[in-house]
Amino acid sequence: MAADRLLPSEEARAIVELARDFAAGELVPRAARDEAEHHFPRDVFTKLGDLGLLSMPLPALWQGGELPYEVYLQALEELGGAWASVGVGVSVHVMSCWALASFGTDAQRERWLPEMVGGTLLGGYCLSEADAGSDPAAMRTRARRDGDAYRVTGAKAWVTHGGEADFYTLFARTSDDHHRGISCFLAPGQAPGLESQSPERKMGLTGSTTASLNFDDVVLDADRLIGDEGDGLSIALKALDSGRLGIAAVAVGLAQACLDCAVGYAQQRETFGRPIIEHQGLGFMLADMAAAVSSARATMLDAARRRDAGLPFSVQSSIAKLLATDAAMKVSTDAVQVLGGAGYTHEFPVERMMREAKVMQIFEGTNQIQRLVIARHLARS
Repeated sequence: MAADRLLPSEEARAIVELARDFAAGELVPRAARDEAEHHFPRDVFTKLGDLGLLSMPLPALWQGGELPYEVYLQALEELGGAWASVGVGVSVHVMSCWALASFGTDAQRERWLPEMVGGTLLGGYCLSEADAGSDPAAMRTRARRDGDAYRVTGAKAWVTHGGEADFYTLFARTSDDHHRGISCFLAPGQAPGLESQSPERKMGLTGSTTASLNFDDVVLDADRLIGDEGDGLSIALKALDSGRLGIAAVAVGLAQACLDCAVGYAQQRETFGRPIIEHQGLGFMLADMAAAVSSARATMLDAARRRDAGLPFSVQSSIAKLLATDAAMKVSTDAVQVLGGAGYTHEFPVERMMREAKVMQIFEGTNQIQRLVIARHLARS
């Protein structure tokens, strides 16, 4: 069953329906096969770009859709519920474009952004390192100024689209200043000296390539610096506020898909002469699942509407990411339980979705980090 949505306009409804139709026609039929084969679906991102679904919240001046986040996230829900690897990929690509769109010069935007938002170029986000995941200020990758260029040396870990992306929004240290020592760059995916390691072998999201990247004296022209030197940490944290909402949307979409599968199964499967949904034990479990999905969606949309209104939304973004990903883990686990033995097989998608839900509690800032962000805000209030 489709989620019951309140959308701000007919145009918004058409965008969400376009995403839903694409998800049903293009993603659902191949998700299980491609995940089983660890196949990265680059062609899907090209199609999404052609439809304008890779650029939904980005500026219209540079061929983006300039949709409110409230609308973008609900379209992303539809994609993520059909195939989480694709939903996460769209969220990461949008976040990778955001730094250039928000802090680049007009010349930089005109040069690179149209191909990025159109899907010709696919992006990755290079922030985390092996010893600097939840603490980006501890990063060691360095960019040393050398005349009209920077030379980058170091390694990045857990890069979504690592080795597949055409460009990376890269954060590297340009000085030892703890707060102003990190800068942001737009690095080409095929730069000499840039090498991707073998993709990580993961328990889920196997259609989304995750790899470490080594930068061995990679030369970047000075015009690939986004913003000023020292702006990088601020840019990264602001990008993560919006990126966390993208992950929340994928998590809500996944949870909705698990709920739909569980309800459909419970309506058809009979025990003791009646559908199992009529047994109180199962019915109450499904009710709790529905409440978790609706609560997570409402929290996510509250943060999105604050963002659209130009209000502070960082804490609300952390709350949304925390609640949505915890809900996805709980709802997917309960969906497997509702289906019983069938839920533990590959015949139904809920076992795959349960594995996919786990990492959503980890990336874009672990849920323990989200609690830390929220607690610090409360301490200052």
